[in-house]
Amino acid sequence: MTTTASASASDADSAGVDTGATPRSEGLKWWHEILLAGVFYFVYSQVRNFFGAGAESRVIAYGHARDVIQIERALGLWIEPRLQSWYLDLPGDGFIKVWNVYYGTAHFIVTVGVLVAAYRLAPARYRFIRTTLAGMTALALIGFASFTLMPPRLLGVDSPYGACLGKGPDCHGYGVVDTIDQWGGLWKFGEGGMAAVSNQYAAMPSLHIGWSTWCALSMIMVIGKGRKRYLWLLYPATTFFCILVTGNHYWLDAFFGIVALAAGTLIALGFERLRTDRLARAAGAAEAADSIGSDAGGASATQLS
Repeated sequence: MTTTASASASDADSAGVDTGATPRSEGLKWWHEILLAGVFYFVYSQVRNFFGAGAESRVIAYGHARDVIQIERALGLWIEPRLQSWYLDLPGDGFIKVWNVYYGTAHFIVTVGVLVAAYRLAPARYRFIRTTLAGMTALALIGFASFTLMPPRLLGVDSPYGACLGKGPDCHGYGVVDTIDQWGGLWKFGEGGMAAVSNQYAAMPSLHIGWSTWCALSMIMVIGKGRKRYLWLLYPATTFFCILVTGNHYWLDAFFGIVALAAGTLIALGFERLRTDRLARAAGAAEAADSIGSDAGGASATQLS
């Protein structure tokens, strides 16, 4: 699926971009983009936190988690407990708190930074890049609403959101640790205000992977040339490692994050084709009007002579 997204990005790249383009020449207004992003994120947050976000969804979310684990086991790829156990056995617990902070911050900071970079440095590509992000995120909401999923870190937690409520830690023997609860980060998702504004069961698909891969492909497009631009692919690779060792996602969540990105790319390509056709029709109509005006002016001059 990464290949599909890359191919789509290449299609947009080869469509012909005016390197002298500016946000103004492309009809972009910064305040309009900020307003659009703000409204979209507000709606996204409301929908995400409304469907299956409460502790009452615990049983359903755990049932879906068991389904995911069963699929991974059938594939011989139920690797999350072993990977996390190996990493936490490293000196200093692998400095896991750093990964907890990374998980809670880079997801937003890098994404906003890439949007700003695309707007300023590649305005001709900006609409495609922005619409891909919006399409992917909207599709992810469908996943959150229809497939409430308990992340690995909550499988052994005795809390209102965990699979072991009232049964003691790791009652099911999965062996995955809630690293945020044990080592901390910037905040804890299950306590205080964060519990009220976050959906701990919004795990399928993983937008951490969808957004980070979008960031990498977008910056490859923005930079445009040179091999070093492909170093951006280290960002989603790093994020993938992070979501597994912190217990925030299954690898299957990451796979469907890429699927959502590929679908979002197709949505953006569709919008770009519609926009291109509309501009072509408008240009054709303007050319026809000029032609009619020229013919009328020529006829008038002939009559006068």
